[in-house]
This record gives sequence, C-alpha cells and structure tokens, in this order.
Amino acid sequence: MKRREFFGASAGVLATGAITTATASAETLKIAADDVYDMGQRRELFIDEFLVDSLTGELDYKLHAPQAQELVIRQDKPWEGNASSYHTVFKDGDTYRMYYRGHDFYFKNGGLRFTHGECTCYAESKDGIHWEKPELGLFEFEGSKKNNIVWMGPGQHNFSPFVDERPDCPEDERLKATGGVAHNGGMRLFKSADGVHWKQVGEKGVITVGAFDSANIAFWDKSIEKYRAYYRIFTEGTTTAEVWKPAGIRAIRTAVSDDLVHWGEFEDLTYGDSPPQQMYTNNVISYSRAPHIMVGFPMRYVERGWSPSMRALPDLENREIRAEAHIRYGTALTETQLMTSRDGIEFKRWDEAFIRPGVERKDSWYYGHNNVAWQMATTASRFEGADDEISFYAEAGGWHGTGKTLTRYTLRQDGFVSVNATLKGGQLTTRPLTFEGSELELNLSTSAIGYVKVECLTAAGEVIDSFGIEQADETFGDSSSRKVSWNGNPGLKQLAGKPIRLRFTLSDADLYSFKFV
Repeated sequence: MKRREFFGASAGVLATGAITTATASAETLKIAADDVYDMGQRRELFIDEFLVDSLTGELDYKLHAPQAQELVIRQDKPWEGNASSYHTVFKDGDTYRMYYRGHDFYFKNGGLRFTHGECTCYAESKDGIHWEKPELGLFEFEGSKKNNIVWMGPGQHNFSPFVDERPDCPEDERLKATGGVAHNGGMRLFKSADGVHWKQVGEKGVITVGAFDSANIAFWDKSIEKYRAYYRIFTEGTTTAEVWKPAGIRAIRTAVSDDLVHWGEFEDLTYGDSPPQQMYTNNVISYSRAPHIMVGFPMRYVERGWSPSMRALPDLENREIRAEAHIRYGTALTETQLMTSRDGIEFKRWDEAFIRPGVERKDSWYYGHNNVAWQMATTASRFEGADDEISFYAEAGGWHGTGKTLTRYTLRQDGFVSVNATLKGGQLTTRPLTFEGSELELNLSTSAIGYVKVECLTAAGEVIDSFGIEQADETFGDSSSRKVSWNGNPGLKQLAGKPIRLRFTLSDADLYSFKFV
C-alpha cells in the first residue's frame, strides 16, 4: 500500500523516533497543529466529529441499532395496570434495580377513564436479564400489601431514581430520585438508603417552572462535579411565577446544582443543524465507559394522522377506539433516538431512529411503543466467552388488555456509532492530541478480509519513524479491546505526552472507540 503523507514542518526528532519528512498530501488538515486535545487515558468514541480532522475515501459515520432479545418482564398485575411507563434501570452493588409507574385506564363513550391512581413499582435482577417483582408489603392496594409497590405519594407519576455518585454523599441517602408534575409543584426530590424505603426531601418541588409531564431526571455529573437535571419543557412556553402554559413543541431543558435542591444555569438543549423534532423524554446519562460524554435516548413523538398506511398498522380496532378520545392516541407514533454531548447542553442528535418500531406485530407501532428505560445495564452476551454488552429495556403493549411488557435490546459496548469503511476503504486522521500510557487499544469489528492500520503522525501531519503505514500491523477481528502494534511491537511510551495525530486506515471495518492504556 502506498504511504500517504502530509506537507508539514521540517524534519525533526520526537522522543527517540526520527520524523520522516512529508513528501505529498492528498488531504488538507483543518485543525491547527497547536490546537491540541489532552485525552489522557480517556476512552474516546466516534459519536461526534470532535476527534476527527478528516475522513477520506469510502468512510462514513454509521449509526448502529440495538437488537431485540427476549421479553424480560410482564407488568400485568392489577396495580401495574395497562399504562406502566417511565422505567428506570441501574446497577446498585450486585443488584439491578428497576422502577416504573403503575397505572390503569380504559376507553368509554369516546373518553379516557382511569381505573385507579398511579403508583411506583419495583423489580430487581442479578444479571439484568432475569427479573423478579418482590412482594414488598409497603403500600396497600385494594386492601392488600402483597405487591411490589415501592412508592405512593407526590412524584409517583414519573419517579426516577439514581445512585448518587457524589464522593461525599452520606450512606443513608446514597440513592436519590426525582419525580413530579407541574400541577403538583414541579420536580420533587427523594432519598433512600436501600432503594426500597423512600422519603421526600423538603415539602416543595426543587424545580418548579416547566412542563414535567414525562420522565425528568437528575444525576451527579463527574465532568463538572455538580448535579445535572434534564426535564420536559415546551418551546415558546410562557411562564409566570407559578404557571406554565405549554406551546410549541416538546423539548428539553437542563440545570445545574451543588446540592440537588438549589438549581441554576438553566439552558435549553440545542442540536446543531438537526431540524425541530418532538422529544417526549430525554433519558440523558453520563456514559460509564467515557464519563465525559453524555448520551441521551429521547423518545421521538410523531403525529401522522389517518392514512392507508396508518390503517394498515396492527390493532386498527383499538387504534380507532383510542382516537375517539383524542386523535393522537390512535395515530401518534414513537421511537427512540440517540443524541450525544460533551458539555451537557449542545447535543449532536442523530435524526435517524436509534430503535425503530420494528417488524409489525401485536402491541407495536403506536404512541408510547419502544420508549426505553432511563440508564443502561451491562449484561453478559448469550455467546460464551464474548464481551459483555449494553442492555436497553423498551416498552410494548398497553392501552388495552392486561398490561405492558418490557423487551431487552442489546448493543456492543461503545457501539452507538462507528466510523465505517467499505472494502475499498479510506483513512481517518484525528486532531492533534496528547495521551498517557504506553499502548493503544481499539474497539473494532472487521470482516475476515478487513483490517485497521494505525499510523502516528506529528501534530503537523508528518509520519513518525517506526510508526508509519509500512510498520503498522493489520489489526482485525471483533473485540472491544484489541491492541495495536507496529512490526509486532505495541509500545508507544516514547510518544506519551507529545502532541501527535493518529491516522487510521480502514478496510471493510467498523471502528467504535479507542483508548491509550
């Protein structure tokens, strides 16, 4: 393969390696040599263009969709009802915890009627795959406490717990939750020591101006060492001191706090050149393998009206019954999107669906379908010896019948977006960066014939001796932690702390992330 080089500074020496003088350039570097990003040993994903200076050849960004696995839970108890929603799933020690709203309604004479009020239900799992609904004995439903109701009271409409990762968080309040709606005081705060017994913090909402009529969440943001909240608003909404009048489209606002009680720095999220879209939920969280990156999985809401295709979708009879109460109950559709951010405010939103409604079947293609739980789980692959995966949990069913189901979807770790190459392939050149460590590790997937090769360049774009394309070994396989080498040697210690660029040559391959170790 012919080596491609750049025009740049004159030859010199970097650490122990002599620099080969660049002789030709087929691409122009856009990011200046002195605009250096210190990535340390952070894992970097290709979820945006921040790390990328140029792509040449047959390369592009590819959004990957999680794959449906098994039905993991049926929410079919009377107190869970047919309108369970706003799920939260996270790992706490050795236990995965799940929280969700229980509610039930029916349609009569063109109207929506409620069978009983709302409650918050609880389930748990040891592996994120097999779930149990423990009999908690805490709250009475229809004369019995034999149920898995974990909370009844303010905030039960969208009770959203999380592990408080603030380093000095007291043990007796290590779990927190937010919940509440506008007409009942806004977003309230709750605390717990064990995830089962909860208390409200204070008597009023901690954020009071907003719409709040979906899952509104908060968590400790390690990047800024403060709490962040994300909650529902409507664009062009009007407010007074105590009143929120929605208008415009469903949107998301964020705020920052030191203590989860006093909030400031209110900002509406922005999405670059992505066109306006209705986002019903936000599901934003700091990604555990790269905590400086926020990932969100909002539920996109689309009102499509009646058409031949709408009438061809599953369950037309019940769809028409719902539409008698309000047309959107019958003709609105939902699906999950992906959005990512490095500052928590400006997001790159992928306009294509992350989880589509999928193949038509019973209880699909309707308002609320495939709304995913807030947060993710790391679960074992069904293939023995394979890398762990990310699990998402998506709603199906509801409105009619005995209750909803939750389906588990899986995705490879870091697998949201890749830089994808055809067999003909191409090259990706990063911005200038510095790193800590002595080896480079890739999360990649190739065909049997495909590969990734890595060159190390100076910040000015010149190939560093011993780290050029001739020395680069072909890296191939399907692994979340494959080491890169040059003539069999993975060592990069002599380049640590020095401004360099990486140039990846890909052929029939997906590159998801990289990290120095």
